[in-house]
Amino acid sequence: MATNNELKEQMKQKAPATSQQKPKTIEDYLKQMAPAMAEALPKHMSVDRLTRLTMTTIRTTPTLREADVSSLLGAVMQAAQLGLEPGLLGQCYLLPFKNNKKGITEVQFIIGYKGMIDLARRSGHIQSIYAHAVYENDTFDYELGLEPKLKHIPTMSQDKGAFIGAYAAAHFKDGGHQFEFMSKADIEKRKGRSKSANSSYSPWSSDYEEMAKKTVVRHMWKYLPISVETQEQIAHDEGVGRNIKDVTPDDDLFVQAPDEIIEANSESVQEV
Repeated sequence: MATNNELKEQMKQKAPATSQQKPKTIEDYLKQMAPAMAEALPKHMSVDRLTRLTMTTIRTTPTLREADVSSLLGAVMQAAQLGLEPGLLGQCYLLPFKNNKKGITEVQFIIGYKGMIDLARRSGHIQSIYAHAVYENDTFDYELGLEPKLKHIPTMSQDKGAFIGAYAAAHFKDGGHQFEFMSKADIEKRKGRSKSANSSYSPWSSDYEEMAKKTVVRHMWKYLPISVETQEQIAHDEGVGRNIKDVTPDDDLFVQAPDEIIEANSESVQEV
């Protein structure tokens, strides 16, 4: 995976020679970013697909068009660097939120449950990793100490009862394993730290169980055999996308006042 400095040098070589080619639409900005995204993306992903997914996300979340363009592009670049797809598959989300101190809308980059699982599996040291929600009517036995144990038998009844928490477990290729449980109260505390948890666009509103499972996987993360590079990139989870300044040689090509941006034509956006 290319570093930010390497991407910056590559962008210097591939950037347009004149300022007359400044992008005017969101699609233009993404096209200008294409060389940097191509270097950041893993082999199984393409720039065209990431661009289509981004534009589909923008079309289904219109507030993103009103967001600070540098934070939007930064969030897209974070998705590219991690090799995660926004929107449809729930690997990551581009979430608009109002920054009242600055008086602007910014974009928060959020890794989804499926994205966390995918990143963990890429380490090559994990045989399997999963997470499950626990409900009041389940049979659940959880114990710590010298011989920790976890037993979960989900209820077959349609009445699951109240959500009480979630757990995650990872089995390593060397035979070891790790598991963590978090109560609903602990999960709610983590949720409360998210700047946009109460937004109508937040996955906490539309996919609470998935975000609860992601939260416990994130809590277990420090015990997993994950590379330092991936650990550092995960630190951007639920942060404002600002890394665009690290990978663009000329901010003028990418960062303009919001009123200079012409909204992309939604009719040109294709479903994927």
